[in-house]
Amino acid sequence: MLGWKLHNNGDLLPGAVVMPGERLGWGRTVGLGAQHVVAMFGATFVFPLLMGLNPQLAVMMSGIATLVFLFAVKNKVPSYLGSSASFVGVATAVYSIGGNPADLTGALFVVGLTLFMVGLIIHFAGARVIHRALPPVVTGAVVMLIGFNLAPVVAGVYWPQDPWLAFIVMLVVIALSVGLRGFLGRIAIFLSLVIGYLLGWVFDLVLGPRSTVAEDGTVTEALRVDWSGVAAADWFGLPPVTDLANWVWNGEANVVGLHLPSFSLAAIVVALPVVIALIAENTGHVKAVAEMTGEDLDPVMGRAIAADGAGSMIATFVGAGPTTTYAENIGVMAATRVYSTAAYVVAAIVAIAFGFSPKFGAIISATPGAVLGGITVVLYGMIGLLGAKIWKENNVDFGNPLNLVPAAAGIIIGVGDVQLPIGETFSLGGIALGTIVTVALYHLARAIAPRELREAADGANMFYDAPGIYTSEEDPEGQPRQ
Repeated sequence: MLGWKLHNNGDLLPGAVVMPGERLGWGRTVGLGAQHVVAMFGATFVFPLLMGLNPQLAVMMSGIATLVFLFAVKNKVPSYLGSSASFVGVATAVYSIGGNPADLTGALFVVGLTLFMVGLIIHFAGARVIHRALPPVVTGAVVMLIGFNLAPVVAGVYWPQDPWLAFIVMLVVIALSVGLRGFLGRIAIFLSLVIGYLLGWVFDLVLGPRSTVAEDGTVTEALRVDWSGVAAADWFGLPPVTDLANWVWNGEANVVGLHLPSFSLAAIVVALPVVIALIAENTGHVKAVAEMTGEDLDPVMGRAIAADGAGSMIATFVGAGPTTTYAENIGVMAATRVYSTAAYVVAAIVAIAFGFSPKFGAIISATPGAVLGGITVVLYGMIGLLGAKIWKENNVDFGNPLNLVPAAAGIIIGVGDVQLPIGETFSLGGIALGTIVTVALYHLARAIAPRELREAADGANMFYDAPGIYTSEEDPEGQPRQ
């Protein structure tokens, strides 16, 4: 399973596509793996912090979960499993009802178990179960709202830290992605981060620290590249064991790390609805990868979903947050056209090594936020546009309100991060609500739509089985079967 065919004797020609079962030379593969680490690291580090969990442990477990995933899908689905943003709201809700990190990870363990069982059902029942529930109009909308939902992260978190630095880095990303040839063009994102890191240091030397104004009017100054955390971090070490007796949410005694989950029914009820969004999110990611590679990944769809659930179970069992397939890394593949799973194995091993070294983690986390803003403004947009590519390749007709209305509502909810309060302590919104609305409204619309609208929608997609794969000898446009 771990054997990869050397692509074109290691020579990467302009425009060439490196398939999941292929690899470049190991030197280039390590470089691509490093780029995947860069793509996932920010979110994998930040989301656990927002959830009151340990980021060093999360990074380590993300590498382990990724290796489990690649083994389960037999290296056919290139994907990285990192910390999921879907559960940040769940964590806040669990803590607001008196739960602690063990209650949270226990609830998320049950979510992972549920996702694992759903994946098994899909595996044995066949991927057509997913096609009926999630036709191209739905999967395209889910992929689009996943990508565009990340836009506020750029606009509200990264970009404002230093707009001009972010803008310059964005131009660097575009220039390197389009202008470079060969292998350098394939690692344009990583090169852009290095250049942006150096630019941040130069900005500090020339312009001095950047000033920020808090809501109360307090002005503070901070360096763009601050290595104080790097100097204080140990070279080697494990996360601490969680001290639940002294744990305080958002308090000074918030010492969290390794711990076993505990199972609270109230916390589990709060967390379980997110499973629906995770199923669609994983399906959308696999569809996006299939769209880019041109391979039929339906036979491993159930495996992929079950593997994500298994990875989440492993991670939460030791006290880390759950994992999910990463849109950020799909964006890197879209930019590089290198889909080799060997690069993901390298990224996973590097992540595990980071988990044993707070020093290296501190170096990556010291990347100026504005640099991440300049990079992600391109990557996140590319992810969203993959949804439009799914629509185009499958001839989705938006002149038909059966397709138009559900997708329109779900995308706006996802992009706008619209919230729907459920009870006094929980709110469903963003990707989760947008996904649920898209899926549920599509099937509700089918149930009440006139026959001619259903037939028209089915006619556009009746040959759809997977991206680029048709179930009859000709596609709807009369072209030979691919």
